[in-house]
Amino acid sequence: MSVCSEQPEHTVEARLEGLVIGHRGNGLLVEMQQGTSMLCHTRRRLGCVAVGDKVVLKQESGNSAVVERILPRHSLLLRPGAANRQRVFAANVDTLCIVTAPEPAADFLLIDQCLVVCEQNGITAQLIFNKIDLLVEADFESFQQTFKIYVDIGYQIIETSIKNGQGIKRLEGSLRHHVSVLTGQSGVGKSSLTSVLLAKPEIRVGSLSEASGHGKHTTTSATLYHLPSGGDLIDSPGLAVFGLVGISQQQLAWGYREFRPYIERCRFNDCKHHLDKGCAVIKAVESGELTRQRYQRYLKLFARITANE
Repeated sequence: MSVCSEQPEHTVEARLEGLVIGHRGNGLLVEMQQGTSMLCHTRRRLGCVAVGDKVVLKQESGNSAVVERILPRHSLLLRPGAANRQRVFAANVDTLCIVTAPEPAADFLLIDQCLVVCEQNGITAQLIFNKIDLLVEADFESFQQTFKIYVDIGYQIIETSIKNGQGIKRLEGSLRHHVSVLTGQSGVGKSSLTSVLLAKPEIRVGSLSEASGHGKHTTTSATLYHLPSGGDLIDSPGLAVFGLVGISQQQLAWGYREFRPYIERCRFNDCKHHLDKGCAVIKAVESGELTRQRYQRYLKLFARITANE
């Protein structure tokens, strides 16, 4: 009598693609193509996986999976870390919205730094002037003159108000079909704008501290949300700035987009545009072709970069 032994079953390892929408403890929350999500861990060799990354998963059992590969990124945002290192914050971002408001006063050095990061990473930048309802007519004219420098070099400014709804539809339209991030100083209304864009008033909103003039942070981890009007928003309340670590002096100068026609005319290819002979950028500043305010902020950021080298 012959006995037929059962052959061992071979488990087919399912490899899936997903979108990283958040960090949860030591794991990643990954949204699958069918709309479900699962908590995943990563292979150590992969390095840092960011919110916004598209990844390949291997399903292990039930609702457990491991991230095996990061699909190619078209942009990457970094933030300052400890010991002058950089940490990956978000991947595949299309638009960075730099939010300002009448109070606290605009930090133009921060704005310029964010614009440099956008230029370096191929990310579209737009300025959001929030709480526009707080301005009287005279202040509004002053605001327009102050920010005209950015309009003149091709950046879009959207004026918004949560109180009366001004500019919200226009902002929603600019974010549609894109992956976006809001950044800016504390207290300018990023959390309030996020709540309106997501139509989720339960999102905690930090209030402006009358004593210090600075806002209060509410959460720290980045999360990707799908906007009801279309597009995705990576939200991390408390995020104020992206680092310049990894950006060279040449890249910094190139990040000032109005400098570019003059950089090509400088006498030396390695011109630092600071006390350099034959510098076309300096000549353009002296003649009024380039604004002195932006140039002075370039010098401050240049000093930061060289101090960290």
